[in-house]
Amino acid sequence: MSVPDPKAAATRAQFSDLGASATGAGQEVNLNIILDVAVTLALEVGRARMSVRELLQLAPGAIVELDRLAGEPLDVLVNGVRIARGEVVVVNDKFGIRLTDVVSATERMEHAQ
Repeated sequence: MSVPDPKAAATRAQFSDLGASATGAGQEVNLNIILDVAVTLALEVGRARMSVRELLQLAPGAIVELDRLAGEPLDVLVNGVRIARGEVVVVNDKFGIRLTDVVSATERMEHAQ
């Protein structure tokens, strides 16, 4: 078994085009290939930072102060990336969210990397 030379120059990997689903001039993206991919959707009301000691002292009825003001919009996260903001609504006795602002596709892609 030969050992590669550690001083050898690295070369960039070459990949072929993705074919019909690749985007190019005049081509549309075929989203059908990802429509069934599961993602995690989370609604973030706010955040709090505390020590483990403080965390272990929490009991029923304890109040944790968050970093947001009452009435401030919630963040809507998909796989940890903010895609929108919204407000809580109640529909047929169930909680929901009304989107008030959707992050642009460009901004979502910048934060996803």
